[in-house]
Amino acid sequence: MRGLDWENFAALSRRLSSEQRRALSIAAVTHALLDGYTDLITIMLPLWQAEFGLDYAALGILRSVFVGAMAGPQIPVGMLSEKLGAAPVLALGTALAGLGYCIAGASSGFVVLVGALFVAGLGASAQHPIASALVARAFAGPRSLKALGTYNFAGDIGKMTLPATAALLLLTMAWRPALAILGALGFVLAAVILLVTPRYDRAEPVESHAEGKVADQHGRQPSAFALLLAIGILDSATRMGFLLFLPFVLKDKGASVQTIGVALTLVFAGGAAGKLACTFIGARIGVIGTVWLTESFTAAGILALAPLPLAAALPLLPLIGVALNGTSSVLYGSVPALVASQWRTRALGIFYTGTIGSGAVAPVLYGLVGDALGVWKALALVAAIVLLTLPLAALLRPALPGGYGSSVA
Repeated sequence: MRGLDWENFAALSRRLSSEQRRALSIAAVTHALLDGYTDLITIMLPLWQAEFGLDYAALGILRSVFVGAMAGPQIPVGMLSEKLGAAPVLALGTALAGLGYCIAGASSGFVVLVGALFVAGLGASAQHPIASALVARAFAGPRSLKALGTYNFAGDIGKMTLPATAALLLLTMAWRPALAILGALGFVLAAVILLVTPRYDRAEPVESHAEGKVADQHGRQPSAFALLLAIGILDSATRMGFLLFLPFVLKDKGASVQTIGVALTLVFAGGAAGKLACTFIGARIGVIGTVWLTESFTAAGILALAPLPLAAALPLLPLIGVALNGTSSVLYGSVPALVASQWRTRALGIFYTGTIGSGAVAPVLYGLVGDALGVWKALALVAAIVLLTLPLAALLRPALPGGYGSSVA
């Protein structure tokens, strides 16, 4: 009997390991494709401007429609997945995003293009809350920080590779068939999601019962989650504010348009590395220590740009990128520690809606500040506001279980 129990345990361990690999793979690939769809718009804008005679305001509408359609439905989409399961809703969203780009490839004018991007954004809204909840369900404790960091990093890979793939396709064909090909990837991935995604929805959670400490009858810690969300909102606002002012800061230092493009690439490359690296740092020194480290370095790095000449400022940008983007991974990875398993998809939907919404609103608010105070004072304000995350993180520490709020071996 002991031998049989051990065999069952070993078989269960192998099954869970397989489920973890499948969950992370599906989440990462979906994140890469749908984040790639988001940034695919950027490379298409000049082509759409030439094709349909659009002004800059119209081009801004195209991007805003996609982002708005992606940000708005994340909470109801998370609730829908609680009823129908993660796999079908994630597959439907991925297919819908692909359909949107197929429609965009067949569009005959601006109105159809707006509708196509709305459909694509609506489909993309399923990915963040459902895929991240899938990873959190598969990996227990501080290990979920590393898993969610890998998932988060995959999104940045998609942002780099899908527009690059589009650029290569455009060398050999027109933009319409190129978008149709890229849109078809959504249907292919949707089929894979249905076949491969582990079914955790109505099963017992895989994670340990120490996860998701319960503070009320619904299995939530409202005040702790609110603190985490506030940190995420400030972190996202800082990222968007910095990127808004950086080109003008560099221009004041004598940078050309080409140099500014290189500088932004350095920030983005550092950000991609930071999302992955900071999850491993978080697993070592804890979430709170990581937030203090990254947000303090973000503020210091932003302020350090002011006195530096252009040649010295450029090498600093990847390091700022690491800190600027790295915080987000440990924040997303902390949601499972504060929310019981049955509420995680919904909580992640709320978290992503708040942070994405902050990223959409912050450039407008910081732009008004920049008009009133000038670029340098506005950038200093960005650096000051990010430091507000530090006392919030200190208040959050008692709510996080061991391995999240403090160092782990």
